[in-house]
Amino acid sequence: MRILIAEDDAVSSKFLSKFLSKYGDVDFTIDGIETAQAFLMAIEDGRPYDLICLDIMMPKVDGVKVLKAFRDIEKKKGIKSDKGSKVIMTTALAETKYVNQAFEIGCEAYVAKPINLKELAEILAKLGILQLAKKDVNK
Repeated sequence: MRILIAEDDAVSSKFLSKFLSKYGDVDFTIDGIETAQAFLMAIEDGRPYDLICLDIMMPKVDGVKVLKAFRDIEKKKGIKSDKGSKVIMTTALAETKYVNQAFEIGCEAYVAKPINLKELAEILAKLGILQLAKKDVNK
């Protein structure tokens, strides 16, 4: 399974990586432009990300705009919404406006910082990500 962590805070990025690396290969980006580029390159290489943890407040381009770019790219490439990357938005913000926008655009879940690993594991199970990771391990 391929995982992308889009996070400009090194502590949050390491925390997520330590937890998620047991489920698949983890890549990192630190700003919105780099994240959109990594997503596009993965699609063009035929190895799209299965899971993306996307911070809402990132430098250069915010996570909500990046999510919109993801969904636009998937649509142009003919990737059906149920086959696209699963996106979990992360933020320390109490701003529900951004979270609501992200759900309207097509994120699958939202996790508040500081991230609760039990809650994140429950979301991964609900999204079917844990089953996907187990298939990769059994290959």
